[in-house]
Amino acid sequence: MSTHHERPVGIDELLERVREGLDRVEPEETYEAARAGKALLVDIRYAALRDRDGLIPGALVVERNELEWRLDPQGSHRAPEATSHDLRIVVICNEGYASSLAAASLRQLGLHRATDLVGGFQAWRAAGLPVSG
Repeated sequence: MSTHHERPVGIDELLERVREGLDRVEPEETYEAARAGKALLVDIRYAALRDRDGLIPGALVVERNELEWRLDPQGSHRAPEATSHDLRIVVICNEGYASSLAAASLRQLGLHRATDLVGGFQAWRAAGLPVSG
């Protein structure tokens, strides 16, 4: 039996690999898609950050640890918005790191159009896009 193990993948390399499979979107494009009803924005920031920085109007707030359960169209715990595997989901975290991994996880559930927001909530806010208190 071989005792050879593959070299562990570091998080930076994993993130790079994951992002190659995502058609990541910039804040303005995300805003337009959501406004046109062509994308569901999903905010996975934790409560302290949402309380501190505010919310993106119309975004579905789902804690990261509930994400797969809430967005699986076949799941018994799904959110009403999780209607189809064809849904375009844009995952938003604080700075656009955790969201890439989360979007990749949704793709493994068959949500083949899932992606994330480059730069996360901070980039959205910096672009002057709507934030509600």
